[in-house]
Amino acid sequence: MKKHFIIPLLLFALAFCASCSKSGTDADISAEPVVIGYLNAGRPISVKVYEQKALSDTATYGAAIGGLKLTITDGSKTVALTESATGTYTSTDSTFLVAGKTYTLNFTYNSLPVSASTIMPKKPTGYTSTATTLQIPLATTLNSTIALIFSWKNPDSLYHVLVFKNDETSPYNVHLQNNSPVNFTFNANKNAAYDVYYRSLNYLGVYRVILYRVNKEYIDLLNNTTSTTSKNLTNPPTNVNGGLGIFTAMQSDTIKLTLY
Repeated sequence: MKKHFIIPLLLFALAFCASCSKSGTDADISAEPVVIGYLNAGRPISVKVYEQKALSDTATYGAAIGGLKLTITDGSKTVALTESATGTYTSTDSTFLVAGKTYTLNFTYNSLPVSASTIMPKKPTGYTSTATTLQIPLATTLNSTIALIFSWKNPDSLYHVLVFKNDETSPYNVHLQNNSPVNFTFNANKNAAYDVYYRSLNYLGVYRVILYRVNKEYIDLLNNTTSTTSKNLTNPPTNVNGGLGIFTAMQSDTIKLTLY
């Protein structure tokens, strides 16, 4: 089993929180910052802070907010983050994040306190796949057939997400008329296994199939992302007090999968 770490594309997509509307009537809420922070044990810390932006704004994010003083505490130790780029606050302390501890982010914006807390889950264990090399059939008759089963130990019914990340420079689409995404994510919820069907595997090459053990605040935002429509313009769920966005923790394990 080959282990890597990568922030899945979904995590960047979840930054849509930065586009929460300023057009509401609540001036206090519209002035709140948007926080995007994902903690992973053994990795550097990075937290981004943005302004909200109007729905008519076509930019991906609101303006980055610089000049803040962010800290993260585990109850006994406090780490001050450094602004490595405008609106991006980081720490290279790879020993600070430990499974089982609660981490609280604090800073002040517009003279008001902003905070968020999350628990670092344990690293997934027993992560396996029924195959690490798989031939993809050209025929579509197998679309509804299970191609792979990924499984892991989950005695406590914790939340998990599977992320497929293709490492090829120009991935080849087996079904040329199929516009399915190269990289994709499955919400495994509290299960200990997930069935992947042939219809989801449309590109050849080497994939990293990353199993993330995540917290409920991540799942809440993921579920909201998949269900949001133009008829539902309410702000997405958040665990940030005095702001919007997400501050959460996760741990991961990776299986290398070759599709040919």
